[in-house]
Amino acid sequence: MHLKGEKGFTFSLSNIELLEYSAKNYIKFSGNLRVMKIDETDRRILKTLQKLGRLSNSDLADQINLSASACHRRVQRLESEGIIKDYVALLDPRKINRKSTVFVEITLSGQADTILEAFERAVALVPDVLECHLMAGKADYMLKVVAGDTDDFARIHRQYLVRLPHVNKMQSSFALRTVFKTTAMPV
Repeated sequence: MHLKGEKGFTFSLSNIELLEYSAKNYIKFSGNLRVMKIDETDRRILKTLQKLGRLSNSDLADQINLSASACHRRVQRLESEGIIKDYVALLDPRKINRKSTVFVEITLSGQADTILEAFERAVALVPDVLECHLMAGKADYMLKVVAGDTDDFARIHRQYLVRLPHVNKMQSSFALRTVFKTTAMPV
């Protein structure tokens, strides 16, 4: 693969080199391939903010051994480049009565764009669906649904899931327990 660098030079990477390069750098696709270098300081900022998103700039700068102004500039750049998408509060599902996680495999009646688009528009409106993934394999979609318990999931199923357009088959699997969960992306 050939990539065009920031100064206009072109370089070639084998598949293995591309994987290694991608693991160390952020590649943003928007029309033209553009590569943004993420250095070790950026990685330290990202790792820290993923765990402690409410840190003040001053405390973040202290933790990563950088001046407050340089830290602020880097965080602003990471935000403006879209690497840092947002800051959120992570809720304890047990404390808000959403202790059951259910993975739902959905097979649609067809693969036409209109069918996929109609399903995706409708499933995005279901408040209990946290994630929806288009899949390769047996099922077309995998949903991650949260519910209070089996009765609550039955309500979600009756009220929302069976009404989704173009669904041919649906299979639900309850998670017995969450062994490990993170929202932190590897950087």
